[in-house]
Amino acid sequence: MLFQFSTEIQRRLATGELVQVLSKNGVPLSLVRDAVTGQFKGQAIGVTGLNPFTAMPGLIIDGWNAYQGGKILDQGRQTLQAVNALAQAVNLLQATTAVIGVGVAATAALAAVNLYQTLKLRQEVASLRLEVKDGFIELKQALRAQGLELIAHIDRVAEDVEFRHHRTILAQAYGLFNQALVRLQAAITVQDLALRHADITSVRDMLFQALADYDNPQLLKNINAAAYIRRRECVWAIQQAIAFTYQLQGQPSSVSHQLQTLCTTIRNDSLAAVDQISSQAELDFLFPEIVRIHDHDLQVLNLWQTQSDWVATLQPDEKSLLQHSELNPIDLKMPSTDSWLDVPSEQTLYEELQLKSNNVTLCNQLRLMMSPNMRLEYASTISQQAQSSGLKALTMDNLEAASAYTIANLHHYFQIEEGALK
Repeated sequence: MLFQFSTEIQRRLATGELVQVLSKNGVPLSLVRDAVTGQFKGQAIGVTGLNPFTAMPGLIIDGWNAYQGGKILDQGRQTLQAVNALAQAVNLLQATTAVIGVGVAATAALAAVNLYQTLKLRQEVASLRLEVKDGFIELKQALRAQGLELIAHIDRVAEDVEFRHHRTILAQAYGLFNQALVRLQAAITVQDLALRHADITSVRDMLFQALADYDNPQLLKNINAAAYIRRRECVWAIQQAIAFTYQLQGQPSSVSHQLQTLCTTIRNDSLAAVDQISSQAELDFLFPEIVRIHDHDLQVLNLWQTQSDWVATLQPDEKSLLQHSELNPIDLKMPSTDSWLDVPSEQTLYEELQLKSNNVTLCNQLRLMMSPNMRLEYASTISQQAQSSGLKALTMDNLEAASAYTIANLHHYFQIEEGALK
């Protein structure tokens, strides 16, 4: 992933007048400094190469002012932009659960709100100004072109007793989440730093309450794999908002801890969703989405954590330099909405893999992506069996560079071979 800087900063980077800040491990950060004096001179305005499904790049870029003695007031409008993007994401993800339903999911319903369609819905929802009722966007207008059968299905879901119970819990949770974000908008305008921090702490308490509602075990009873992942994606968004409140208070260690917990949650939730797959339609829905989450969302969150760790470990003189640097407010450049109209590369990849693999291996590929320990276990097994079969090239070093698809297929191959020998 590359950070996107203003034209002026790009020019000065090219001449060597400015240099991009690197973490201790050499990871480029969204900050530049004077090559001679070391003073921090600017920050990124966006990212290129990433378009995450639930994570918000603006939360990463927007945080430097919070580490400058409370200068977040100077960045108020951009902060609201990042926070509002989170609210819109939760609203849309929650609305798709009203299409998916609770029990066995209809194939047409899953196709209507899969990764590709949901990315397109982001743009359509903004342009159509759809009605929001009890925390749910009314999607029937946006989906009407997909046929009356789908609309009838949405109506049936709305009347389902179990979904209505879920909807009540979700509506309450979203209401609290939205109230917290409204209060946050007011909190960042408070001039007195101590009062501002107290207000932000109160906002965080509200977010934790909303998170508890979204984490309600009743929401996960008798639901299909697609409904499970969409409910959990709402949880991830709220956890990002909680991390952002710590960032607004200039607490990088707390931000890092929250993000580490979030990344673990995302991996575990993704594994749980794969384990619940019970139909071809659910695999069709989940595969592209989980690949996007792994390749984009987790990358964004890992970079956010890297930046927070960098701030937390700054020496006193460097920390003072950051606090007294004049970082001007920026206009965040969001991913182009035109890209949402293109078929996602994850969908194309899935269709290609389907031609040369089977569903068991495809599910295992998702598991291997989300579980480094499982990947290591599979690689070790493959290497041992390969050496016994005279396949000397399949060493642990070579397998380390192999894709999850390759590891999954090799493991499947050796399972078949072992079964044949028995």
